[in-house]
Amino acid sequence: MTLVLAAVVSILFAGGVFLVLRQDLIKIVVGLALIGNAINLAIFILGGWHVGSVPIIKADQTVLESSAIDPVPQALILTAIVIGFAMQAFLLVLSRLQSDKAKSFDPEALEDASQ
Repeated sequence: MTLVLAAVVSILFAGGVFLVLRQDLIKIVVGLALIGNAINLAIFILGGWHVGSVPIIKADQTVLESSAIDPVPQALILTAIVIGFAMQAFLLVLSRLQSDKAKSFDPEALEDASQ
């Protein structure tokens, strides 16, 4: 299962890099989102998981079981998803405003319009 998830991470990352190298602002923003999702999935894989174990301390215990899943990577991923969504929305609005100014989604046309 880990090998399949690693393949998915590499496909997402490759697709993101491919889109970032395109000459369209919307594709660049989508590519950055794909790269962010690939990184989140890689962190999830590195955090590890065990079937049937949850990160909950029972009433009669004082520490977490050694076979339990570490909740810190999951919390980091959740935070990264929220920040990534906010950045994606900001970049889409910014690219829309710049494309209205330059009348094109081409980044090179944006350079000409800003001068």
